[in-house]
Amino acid sequence: MKYPLLTAALAASLLATVPTLAGDVDPRQAEARALVKRFVGTVKPLLTSTIQEQGPVAAIEVCAEQAPALADQLSEETGWSVSRVSLKPRNAERAQPDAWEREQLERFAARAADGEPGPMLNHGEVVDGRYRYMQAQPVGGVCLVCHGETIEPAVAEAIRTYYPEDRATGYQLGEIRGAITLTAPAEDAGP
Repeated sequence: MKYPLLTAALAASLLATVPTLAGDVDPRQAEARALVKRFVGTVKPLLTSTIQEQGPVAAIEVCAEQAPALADQLSEETGWSVSRVSLKPRNAERAQPDAWEREQLERFAARAADGEPGPMLNHGEVVDGRYRYMQAQPVGGVCLVCHGETIEPAVAEAIRTYYPEDRATGYQLGEIRGAITLTAPAEDAGP
């Protein structure tokens, strides 16, 4: 086990972004939260094992290839659109927020700056006849390895290789790095 502290920090930070289902009254929100939990619960072990076995440079490939593939798979299986967005996207093609997502990300950032915990930073509503949900992804300690102000040269080179238009660096602990965003199938949007 080469990176036990990094791995433990990654696991804690990813799980902290998934809210509990207790108290949900809207079944769409409960379903959206379950999908977020499934997404994070799949990506986390991939990142954890990759960091343990190969180090943080290799984990970039997990985020670049396997995480988007999982989002696509969940979208296909469930009918929900599942993706990740950011105000400072790493993946210029897949992570650009639309106007509603941008507004939610800005609200999440303000709420986080006011001290609201990351797991509480979520929002769901009907927009243009579709149910939309977002769950913030705050920066945990391990996130700083690839998203912080100081990045090791080998990690920076791997980021440039996978993401030539990367803007997702310079973050500090607790800032909102982005969000997982979901849109329900039209028939499930409700009133």
